[in-house]
Amino acid sequence: MKKIGDKIKIKQIGSSIRRNKKQGLYLKSLGLRKVGSERELIVNNSILKLIEKVRHMVKVVS
Repeated sequence: MKKIGDKIKIKQIGSSIRRNKKQGLYLKSLGLRKVGSERELIVNNSILKLIEKVRHMVKVVS
């Protein structure tokens, strides 16, 4: 896994429809809106926790 302060690129691979409402909010807080969208973020503890909570709907690209 990346170190704190590095950049990480994540891609949404699953839909938030028919999921827990909190999981949709986690995706929104990561900046992901729809399937296929990508976002480059700076790694910190909160980002890693959010990715862990929706790991079945996102993929770490780099």
